[in-house]
Amino acid sequence: MTDKIANYRIVDALNESQVSDLMELYQNEIWCDKRTREDVVKMLAATDIIIGLVDGEERLIGFVRAITDFTYRAMIFDVIVKPTHRKIGLGAVLMDAVVNHPQLQNVENLSLGCLPHMIPFYKRWGFTDDLGEIKFMRRTNY
Repeated sequence: MTDKIANYRIVDALNESQVSDLMELYQNEIWCDKRTREDVVKMLAATDIIIGLVDGEERLIGFVRAITDFTYRAMIFDVIVKPTHRKIGLGAVLMDAVVNHPQLQNVENLSLGCLPHMIPFYKRWGFTDDLGEIKFMRRTNY
């Protein structure tokens, strides 16, 4: 672990201030910039695994979460690092933490969604975009 990465620690729950930090992280990304605090609090309460990365002042600078049945499927969501802290390996720290999480070790399939330019990043952990005949489908309620 480099010195730059050693200055951060992982948490498995967020305090009120860190939820505010998460909202700030979301506001910087087009894929999640419309999220409201009320909905994010509700989402966090229903999330099975939360992994936050905090600095020495307990500020949240990175986040990932997973929803799972703990046996067959787990879906990884919201891998995000504060823009000012990117390019030093913190995204890899988050991914290592989630794929090596003790509660996910016996889960048959881990999945995630990502933008096309991020595919090479996630391939490092064995993810593939070659799903054969399988197609993911989505229904949006609004």
